[in-house]
Amino acid sequence: MQNEPVVTIDIARELGLTDEEYQMVLDYLGRMPTYTELGMYSVMWSEHCSYKNSIAQIKTLPRSGGRLLVGAGEENAGLVDIGDGLAVAFKIESHNHPSAIEPFQGAATGVGGILRDIFTMGARPIAACDSLRFGDPENPRVQYLVKGVVSGIGHYGNCFGVPTVAGEIYFDRSYQGNPLVNAMAVGIVRHDQTASATAEGDGNPVMIVGSSTGRDGIHGATFASVDLSEESESKRPSVQVGDPFTEKLLLEATLEIIREDLIVGIQDMGAAGITCSSCEMSAKGKSGMNIDLDLVPTREEGMSAYEILLSESQERMLVVAKKGNEERVREIFSKWDLHAVTIGHVTGDGLVTMARDGEVKAVVPADSLVLGGGAPVYHRETRRPDYLDVTQSFRMESVPVPADLSGVLTTLLAAPNIASKRWVYEQYDTSVRTNTAAGPGGDAAVIRVKDTRKALSVKTDCNGRYVYLNPRRGGAIAVAEAARNVVCTGAQPLAITNCLNFGNPYKPEVYYQFSEAIAGMGEACRLFDTPVTGGNVSFYNENPSGAVYPTPVIGMLGLVEDLDHITGAAFMAENDDIILLGSNRNEINGSEYLATQHGIVGGDAPYLRLEEEKALHDALLQAIRAGQVRSAHDVSDGGIAVTLAESCFLGRTPVGATVSIDTKGFRKDALYFGEAQSRVVISCNPEHSDAILESAGKAGIAATVIGRTGGDRLRINEDIDCSIADLVNAHESTLERMLEES
Repeated sequence: MQNEPVVTIDIARELGLTDEEYQMVLDYLGRMPTYTELGMYSVMWSEHCSYKNSIAQIKTLPRSGGRLLVGAGEENAGLVDIGDGLAVAFKIESHNHPSAIEPFQGAATGVGGILRDIFTMGARPIAACDSLRFGDPENPRVQYLVKGVVSGIGHYGNCFGVPTVAGEIYFDRSYQGNPLVNAMAVGIVRHDQTASATAEGDGNPVMIVGSSTGRDGIHGATFASVDLSEESESKRPSVQVGDPFTEKLLLEATLEIIREDLIVGIQDMGAAGITCSSCEMSAKGKSGMNIDLDLVPTREEGMSAYEILLSESQERMLVVAKKGNEERVREIFSKWDLHAVTIGHVTGDGLVTMARDGEVKAVVPADSLVLGGGAPVYHRETRRPDYLDVTQSFRMESVPVPADLSGVLTTLLAAPNIASKRWVYEQYDTSVRTNTAAGPGGDAAVIRVKDTRKALSVKTDCNGRYVYLNPRRGGAIAVAEAARNVVCTGAQPLAITNCLNFGNPYKPEVYYQFSEAIAGMGEACRLFDTPVTGGNVSFYNENPSGAVYPTPVIGMLGLVEDLDHITGAAFMAENDDIILLGSNRNEINGSEYLATQHGIVGGDAPYLRLEEEKALHDALLQAIRAGQVRSAHDVSDGGIAVTLAESCFLGRTPVGATVSIDTKGFRKDALYFGEAQSRVVISCNPEHSDAILESAGKAGIAATVIGRTGGDRLRINEDIDCSIADLVNAHESTLERMLEES
């Protein structure tokens, strides 16, 4: 039996609680907490678990409606109806701080955690995506992080047997000391086979299933709720260690007990481990639990109640079984060589009671620890950052128009943010389970839904530079571009999940970025009818050199109603018409061109008008469903010149193009490389051109035939003339050169 330290306010501070929060604990309990109880409050009231600095803002987002089957935050993941009695469970989460310290395991366990969120809903995972941010790719430390993170994602996904089908990677010095590693997973479930994260029924058995509990990951949630520093290297024990082969077994056993209707509820043990799952399930079911920690299978000797409760060992679940089904649950998990041990039972008193060594170590009201219950909620101060006065004073007249525009295009295609990410995604199994209809490299990935004519389109998207320059418009652009990407594949946008990566919320300038970005996201989601199913907030993404760019990553889900509507980004045939949907703008604000060619991050965020964006989506989707569109590729990083170049070479067989764009009223660099939103380049059989132009006109969308496919060169007016072979060489070589030669 271990003696616990006597609780003092100094210990509370060491565990991350403020003086006011410590007083709240005293008030809830009406007494001095035990050390174990204080540890439970410290992890559950950490930013990572409680969202105490973000929930007030998050609640302003549209969190219901559309095809949602459960409201945001009600379950482990969002659930969206796609017809035929089927639903999609999907969610995105961050594993930023662990990946900064231990990139392989940090990224791997990030993938493992998000997959568990999906199959605890009863859904079988069918796809994974990621969204990654790193510093200067020429920096040796950054190269180490990139290699470790990519290897960790590939290892876990490949071993588990889920295809990693889409993602994005950006490089910028703002992420130098604090990479962002966001993982998304998507699964399919029948409406009548879903599971809930709840505990109900006085006397129902509480079981821990899966792996044994160790000391890895203790206070991982707290670690994710502080700024990174030089001392972070000493936090290695906070980084969990994953086993994808065990997770695969856990998946099959979990789906089996759900299909056999043996359980009341189930929840993954992610952040805060047993503490989180027991308290959240109890609070949701308005019940309590009595748990004997002596019965928890452990893999290390002498673990205290505190350590068992706060461990974040991977591949574990907490299950509330229906009384009398314990033996059958054990049989199923035993068949898969996994633990399934009854460690307690549900009570009706609302208290979570934890015992160890025959002694009660904690008795806490479940509701007092959780989001939406007793966890603190803060409204932080906001202040518009002074840097915006500097960045928004930029005028494009202050930089010259380059003489060699062909050279600029080649340079942009080789820039790390635009260059091919083949080096990354070739390390992932992108086609396991044989449902991948369109994998990495296009606008979005498309996964077939077995035994139907439907498919899902999924995309992660955010340009942190835009959000930095204009947080509200940048947040709206993140949603708009993600939606535009899935529309380009032939899908109707249905809903989003999000991973909100920001700096320290106690800094008014950071909280301004956060609140404004959420406002922009909300405006876009309401107009597109893409409600927020849930997600993750990751604050404290900064280090002594400063905060990362505000990066609200959007995970977009779209539905392709018929497999015949699946559309790729590449030109498919010679002698097709090339049509621009949307209007060019005379601006270079926030563009990759401005940053790469001139070394300037300045101006406002690029042009966006949401009503125009929505009309574009509707017109494009109508044309795709009418069978009129051969390819569709949105205009984004690098502008229309990069979009045209990629359309030429992204297919299996390169197809050149000759393009003529009206230059009247435009600087040529703005015309070719500006990143104004709400534009898509499509190709079609010339016999469909008039119908497309007419439909776009009726929708109020500018539409112009700008060229014809064919040949082995890309020619744009008299200004750009490049062989497709040279463009491919520039696009394909950058990351491999940087990372393989380092």
